[in-house]
Parts: sequence; C-alpha cells; structure tokens
Amino acid sequence: MVEETDIAVVGAGGGGAVLALALAQKGINTIVFEQAPGPPKGLRGEILQPNGQQVLDRLGLLSQLPVESTCTVRKFHFCRVGGERLCTVDYSELPPPYNQAVVTLPNVAHHAILSAIERESSVSLRYRSAFTGLLRENGRVVGLTAKQGEDHVTVKAKVVVGADGAFSKVREALQIPADLHLYPQGYLIALLDAAIPLGEAKYFVGKRTILGMFPAAGDKVYVFYMIKAGSYESVKERGIAALQKSWIAIDPSSEAIFRTLMDWKQTAFMPTGRVRTPTWVADGAVLIGDAAHAMNPHASQGRMQAMVDAMTLADLLPECLATNEYSAEKLRTYETARRPQVTMLQKLADEQVLFWNTANPVIAFLRDRVFSTLDRNARLRYRVLSTTAGLRKEPPFGMMDRLMAAGFLPDPSARDMAARGVQ
Repeated sequence: MVEETDIAVVGAGGGGAVLALALAQKGINTIVFEQAPGPPKGLRGEILQPNGQQVLDRLGLLSQLPVESTCTVRKFHFCRVGGERLCTVDYSELPPPYNQAVVTLPNVAHHAILSAIERESSVSLRYRSAFTGLLRENGRVVGLTAKQGEDHVTVKAKVVVGADGAFSKVREALQIPADLHLYPQGYLIALLDAAIPLGEAKYFVGKRTILGMFPAAGDKVYVFYMIKAGSYESVKERGIAALQKSWIAIDPSSEAIFRTLMDWKQTAFMPTGRVRTPTWVADGAVLIGDAAHAMNPHASQGRMQAMVDAMTLADLLPECLATNEYSAEKLRTYETARRPQVTMLQKLADEQVLFWNTANPVIAFLRDRVFSTLDRNARLRYRVLSTTAGLRKEPPFGMMDRLMAAGFLPDPSARDMAARGVQ
C-alpha cells in the first residue's frame, strides 16, 4: 500500500517538529517519521534565545509554556575560574518583548510543540518509524520508504524534509557530501537543586576549563561542565566527590549547590559536532537543522537555528504546492535566506572554541582581555549579545572591531548605545 501526503518529514526534533506544526497551521498535510518510541525524556539543557521565543510566539505556544517550568534570565556573568568577574551581558538591553533568555526544565518547549502537533488533524506523527530510503522518478525525489515497527511503508510526497540530525540518513540517501567534525570536548550536564539563590547565570572560563551555571524553574540549577569526548564514564568512575571538588575549585561560592549532586541520574553527556554541506536542497528534498548545519553550542543557537529553518521553509512550501514546483532551484530560496546567518554562527562558534577551550596561556590572556573590554564597551557588547540572541545575520566584529575588542585600538563609539545596531 502506498500512502500520499504533501510533505514527509524525517525527524521530530527541534526543526522537524516546528516545521510540522507550522505546516499544520497552514492546512498542509504532513507525515512525520520519528525513530524514537515517544517524546524525549532525557536530561538536556533548554535555553530559549530571543529568536527561538519569536518562533514559539508565532506558533502561539510561548505564552502557553507552563509557568512552573520556565525561568527568565537576563544577566549572564562571565568569570575567570576562581570567581573574578570579567564581563556581564544583560539581555534587558535588547528590544522588548524578547529581551530575556528563557530557561526551561528538560524538553518543556519540545513537548509543547509535540502536543500541539497531536491536536492537528493534518499531521500524522509516527514514532518508532525509521527512514529506510528515498523514492525517485526521473531523478527527482517523490517520497520515501520507512519501517514502522515491523511494517514497511511507502509514502509519496511532494517534498521530503531531512530533519534527522548530524548523522542524517536522508542527507546520505541524497548523496550530499558532508564535512562532519566531532569536537574533542563535550559537556557533562547536571540538573541540581538551588541550595543557595541563583537568579543570574554564571559562566567560568580557565585553562581548558568551562563551567556554566543557569538558574531554572522549580529552584533548580543547570550545570554545564566541559569534559573530553568519550570521558563521561571515566568521570563517573572517579566518583561524585571528585567531580564536586573540581567544580568547587572553579566556583567556591556555589559549593552548596554542587553538594546537591547525589546521583549520576542527575547528569547526562552532550557530545558536540559541526556539519557543513555544499547544499541543503535537491529536487524534491530539503535538509534543515543539524542535518544541514550542526554547530558547536558556544554559539547558543543550534536548536534555535533549526527552528528558524523550519519557519522559513514553512513560509516557502505553500508557494511550492500552489505552483507544483519542487525543484532544487525553487527550494534554494530557503537556503539562500538561511545560509548567511548559519555560516556566520558556525564560524563564530569555532572561534569561541579556539579561545574559550584553550590551554594556551597567551590565547587565554587575549580571551580574558576581550571579555574585560566588552564589559566597558557598550557597542561591542551589544553586538555580541544580539548575535547570541539570534538577531544578527552579519558577524558581530569586523577587523577594526577585533583590534578594539583586544584592547589594541581605542573605540570612540564605545559608549554610544545609538551605534549598537542589530543589522
């Protein structure tokens, strides 16, 4: 039996789920294949940047997120290991109403999106369904095959969307080459009790050391700790006390919070990687999110960019359906709109990996010097903030800005808030 639909989406993650809901709200028939058995349950950090908040607002979901599961954070303090503050970034400087970061408990926003999808009659969300191949006619993708439980299914679709992550099977089937880089560091994530109040975020950098702390709802605190990729099990073997000792050495003032780590079930490991591809489109097919452009979490935009991908594509697909035009040339309208910001953020994230993850004392000195300059320079600080918030498509720094940020040149506009700009 062959099923038919307008759009077939592989993957119900941050990009795929948003796309399915956005299309449903336009009355477009969509089938979503997700290999997981159900909505995600694992521990993961959830920070909604302003552009992600805009997406949820457009979908009608931002105001529906449970108040008891969300926490608004405006100030992020960057500090040296040991506690000395280098710079403070204040989201209040951004244009309202999205002038804050929103930290949620694990998977809260994703569950809200999935629940909204389940209420839409034009979407069929199918768990335990693995993509197995593409259907082609005259060189164009016209559908896919999948395995649902023990059953094999064939679906004809106008467009197939690969939203299946950095190791995308759809991308592989499209024979789109990918430069997949796995970073040598990842992050141990922990969700702890706020044994002492933590109303603002803190981010510590040192010699090959990064520790982030973010307040969350329900008197909880997220901790992000950089460790070597593949070392999570060895960290656990050394024991909780050893990990707590490492954290206390980085931030002695938060010892009471670190002591609430009682069980490894409070933790998880997040690997990091980057994907670059020469194209995101083919005749009858599109890649979005990590399948097209995974990036290091230093950019604070990986999931947000997948969501923006989805909304941009959702705006294009009705026109494709109306004109019966699904060529790569037509679909490239989406890629042309999205690639500049994504490329900029990938490059920025890799620069941050170089400077923030470093063990080189000279590079670390320059990093700390830049942080200190940003603390005094409102113009440059705003550029960094607006980039992190997802509001800029251009790099935050030109060559002269870099020299000013490093303290090698004076900036006559350092205090000129009118020169901030987010273009």
